[in-house]
Amino acid sequence: MSLQIIRAQNALDRLDAFSVIIDARSEDEYALDHLPGAVNWPTLSNEERRIVGTTYKQISSFEARKRGAAMAAHNIARHIEREVIQLPTDWQPLLYCWRGGKRSGALALILDQIGFKVTLIEGGYKAFRAAYVSDTPQRVGQLSLRVVCGPTGSGKTRLLQALERAGAQVLDLEALACHRSSVLGQIPGQEQPTQKAFETRVWNALRRIDPSRPVYVESESKKVGNVAVPESLMATMRASPCISLCLPEEERVALLMEDYAFFVQNINMLCERLGVLISLRGKAIVGEWQRKLQAGEVQEVVRDLLRQHYDPGYGQSIGRNFSLHHAAITIAADDHSTEAFDRLALKLRAEET
Repeated sequence: MSLQIIRAQNALDRLDAFSVIIDARSEDEYALDHLPGAVNWPTLSNEERRIVGTTYKQISSFEARKRGAAMAAHNIARHIEREVIQLPTDWQPLLYCWRGGKRSGALALILDQIGFKVTLIEGGYKAFRAAYVSDTPQRVGQLSLRVVCGPTGSGKTRLLQALERAGAQVLDLEALACHRSSVLGQIPGQEQPTQKAFETRVWNALRRIDPSRPVYVESESKKVGNVAVPESLMATMRASPCISLCLPEEERVALLMEDYAFFVQNINMLCERLGVLISLRGKAIVGEWQRKLQAGEVQEVVRDLLRQHYDPGYGQSIGRNFSLHHAAITIAADDHSTEAFDRLALKLRAEET
């Protein structure tokens, strides 16, 4: 037998050493959060877990274990038939479940008996999460961040994308959160990750960063949509050197028209989304924006939003929340095109020290 059990802390640095990471929990548990890159092979499905739990409460733990064992055996057989039959002998999986190890242990036992080199995480997902939550501040403390600041529509995300194309290290929190971090930031058709899943994504991004090189990140607020940026990362961002990105107003309007084209194509959805601003800007102003949108005056509304909502809020918060913003270097793109941001990214990379 070659079954190995490793502590969660040791698993942090070994995730890339395995052929596959297998989450043996139910579908719902997996959806809430899972180890980076893990695939889901439920030992018990959502419904089966419910049945076992009900049996435990209403009959006995012995009956529950018998029912659970029968269901688990069927499921494990299906996983092996579907996923394992064609695999070579050097396939090395890492397995985990919630905490106790019964579900992952049952699967691991069969795989081990087949002859694969199988590794289990001691303490399962719960222990792994505790380990990376503890590890995150340590990794953040090693970072040399450069915070890209600028009002809405100035192209901060485009600059990050251009920097990544140019070979720079980038931490794109909005991409990890599936949200553009504003009242209109929810992307249609994309659900945000849970808070736990977002924290896992952030840690997974941090572990791939070379701390000897600078890392570019956008000047986010504490929350990106419905998820909160880890406190240690937020504190480090707010104390890091800043880059102030500028773009003329008309170019900002054009950029936003491109980036939020899905709203332009669905004016009713945009009008509905603007309704949340009534408490801040008043029913009359928001109502006028909605009327203009229905009349096809989309660019005019975008311009109004910049002048009356986004820019005043940005001006009040940026200096207060980012302590080195007063000393920020100022850069400007020629226009809102991809090519302009690529040129700007190359210039920034050439000036890296």
